[in-house]
Amino acid sequence: MKIIVCAKQVPDTTEVKIDPVKGTLIREGVPSILNPDDANALEAALAIKDEKPGTTVNVISMGPPQAEYMLKECIAMGADHAYLLSSRAFGGADTCATSTTIAEGIKKIGDYDLIFAGRQAIDGDTAQVGPQVAQRLEIPFVTYVRKIRELKDKSIVVERQLEDGYEVIEVPLPCLLTAVKELNEPRYMNIGRILDAYEGNYITVWNENDVCLDPSECGLQASPTQVMRSFTPEPKGKGEMLSGTVTEMATALVNKLREKHVI
Repeated sequence: MKIIVCAKQVPDTTEVKIDPVKGTLIREGVPSILNPDDANALEAALAIKDEKPGTTVNVISMGPPQAEYMLKECIAMGADHAYLLSSRAFGGADTCATSTTIAEGIKKIGDYDLIFAGRQAIDGDTAQVGPQVAQRLEIPFVTYVRKIRELKDKSIVVERQLEDGYEVIEVPLPCLLTAVKELNEPRYMNIGRILDAYEGNYITVWNENDVCLDPSECGLQASPTQVMRSFTPEPKGKGEMLSGTVTEMATALVNKLREKHVI
């Protein structure tokens, strides 16, 4: 079986700050990590590799040259090879342009049975790239996969997470699945594989010419949406806890709402 995993290097959001003047993210000095949901996607692929001898797992990502460090982490976890789509032409891409580039990269990799991706990236939270890649590849997809029930020769049965439960879906192969954190617990990197990742030739870097894309078809030029401003919301006022019986609390709440002319 041939599996491809879509991964992204993202800033550690616990460290991210916004420039109060420019309204942009301050990335200088901020550590970058493998997107958490993508780690779950990679673990799902590696689990299948453990169960089915002969399975190969390739990772594909779009990003700057330093994204190679994240891809080396994927290799150290057990992936066989990684592909980095990196070029100035890809800069400023929205989800539409990003999915176009990744889809062309997957086409260049070639034959595949399964594609895994994380539900969403923590720096964008759109959850759009995975489904858009599937649409461009013209293959079926299932989002928010929380469990893989059965992998058959020509299909896969999964549980799709819902707000109040889940649904069981059987989808034909090849297909794309987006993973949620409930799907599994990502494994640690293997020491031997860490050495291999840094000493071996496991990463291939492609630009727009390698994936047959004109600069007008990717990056900022091909992005119909643009972020105009990022800002930190004003903090909300401190809440007030009411105590007493249900009747006493309800009465106190109504009186406070009347004081503020809400009712």
